[in-house]
Amino acid sequence: MGSDFKTIPIIDVSPLVAKIDDPKSTTSDDLLEVVRQLDKACKEAGFFYVKGHGVPDSLIREVREISRSFFALPAEEKLKIKMTTKSGYRGYQKVGVNITKGKPDMHEAIDYYRPILPGQYGDLASPLEGNNLWPKTPFNFKEVMEDYLFLVKDLSRKIMRGIALALGAPIDAFEGDCAGDPFWVFRLMCYPVLTDIPESERTDTGIGAHTDYGLLSLVNQDDEIQALEVQNRSGVWIYAVPIPGTFVCNIGDMLKVWTNGIYEPTVHRVINKTPFYRVSVGFFYESNFDACIQPVECCKQKTGGVAKYDNIVYGEHLVKKVQNNFVKGRY
Repeated sequence: MGSDFKTIPIIDVSPLVAKIDDPKSTTSDDLLEVVRQLDKACKEAGFFYVKGHGVPDSLIREVREISRSFFALPAEEKLKIKMTTKSGYRGYQKVGVNITKGKPDMHEAIDYYRPILPGQYGDLASPLEGNNLWPKTPFNFKEVMEDYLFLVKDLSRKIMRGIALALGAPIDAFEGDCAGDPFWVFRLMCYPVLTDIPESERTDTGIGAHTDYGLLSLVNQDDEIQALEVQNRSGVWIYAVPIPGTFVCNIGDMLKVWTNGIYEPTVHRVINKTPFYRVSVGFFYESNFDACIQPVECCKQKTGGVAKYDNIVYGEHLVKKVQNNFVKGRY
């Protein structure tokens, strides 16, 4: 966490979205202003809203509504795509199966990962090998989600290009061996009203305090329901208040290592105290699965010349986290 921020900045990324892939436009004043704002937000808060991102509002809402329709199905229907170790930790989980630091989280979810072929990364990815599980109901579920995934992947790539410029690195620094073949994680989450959960099974958190694992996260959350909280340096929890038409964006563990701590991920959690069932859709843009992430020279020179963090193989980091994210015996 970078500072004692009281609010989360809002960044209009439309100049970046329009120009970041055009070599003739990457020095334009409006694009460089977005880059400056990204740098400030990553240093001070680790969180920011993005507007002007180009993903249609209608699709953003449709993804949430289709998720809500799935989670409203009877339990036996949802369990047709139940997550197991055999499914590569892909699929549906009931409330309380996901845990953070050993404590059950009060949400249900479907987890998707970029498909991994058997042996694609040797033994590194074996626990996550497999294809995703798509429900038959709602009928258009897979089509809508894949349309959405295509757009948020490209948006994330463009934001990472802006972050590269903010750090004084080449525009394609997060491509090639780092994230030229990016892994991704996609989570559909629903947070029930806490009083609807039997008291003996209930905890006070939808998701416990944590940081994200990769480079960049985009959160599509329900309008008008405050539940996502971000912690500043003084330990004060700040609501990431829903702003229609925006994504909440935050940086992850791999970016902390790559920048040698210039950018640090911020601890966040979800507590749904409202009397409403809340939907949130998280997209996590990661490095190459087998990338060895280490502090890069341009960032080391800005931070004393010495690497502050050990090298991390992203896939090892992810697999370790995933295998400790669920209550043993409940999947």
